[in-house]
Amino acid sequence: MTRAAGLAKYMPVSAKPLLVLWDIDHTLIDGGEVSRRGYAAAFRRVSGRDLEQAWQFDGRTELAAATEVLRLHGIDPGNGTLERFTGLIVEELRERAAEFTREGRVLPGAIEALRGLQAIDAVRQSVLTGNLYPIAVLKLTALGLDGYLDLRIGAFGGDAFERTGLPAAAFARTQEHLGHRHSGDDTVIIGDTPRDMATARAAGARAIAVATGTATADQLRAAGADVVLADLTDTDAVVQAVRRNQ
Repeated sequence: MTRAAGLAKYMPVSAKPLLVLWDIDHTLIDGGEVSRRGYAAAFRRVSGRDLEQAWQFDGRTELAAATEVLRLHGIDPGNGTLERFTGLIVEELRERAAEFTREGRVLPGAIEALRGLQAIDAVRQSVLTGNLYPIAVLKLTALGLDGYLDLRIGAFGGDAFERTGLPAAAFARTQEHLGHRHSGDDTVIIGDTPRDMATARAAGARAIAVATGTATADQLRAAGADVVLADLTDTDAVVQAVRRNQ
């Protein structure tokens, strides 16, 4: 079967517009240890000392995580310190772009899932991520996924302090760029953490969990997942889970 024939089965005769918002880290990609090295270097630059408290990669926005790290080290995030810190994080990770390409990897089935959904005219795909916008673009570009996602309409870790505040940014951008303001009723959020599921629930969106991070399937169900997938390797299962909204 040709790729075109394989994707054709996902194309509906007619369907309402559907917004699919993907988490990035541990849902679509694994960036290795590059981010940890970059964050540690940025912390040394902003504070003059080594990072002593581990950075928590658990679905928080970059603003929330950076604020917590500063406070755990006794540093006031006010007076521009948080902004300087996050700016340095972006600088450090940009300098490591080639490392993301070498050490990072696209998770199994991610490209096929993105292509399967891309084949459906009514579906628009973007991201809902704790990463700041330039970091999200860097990671997706380094691993070749940027072409599957409309990053004009996503939500990023600088749009809100709490992750539950991110969907509103994505909905506003769909109005601006697509001429249709999506809401929870016509949105699907896909991620690997309980925070992803809580964000979907708060927005009234469908929540699809992928158990490729540190959370177990049971934890993701308890957090409100409508569907839990072990991974993205079954493209039909991903597409069917998404299209239950149509």
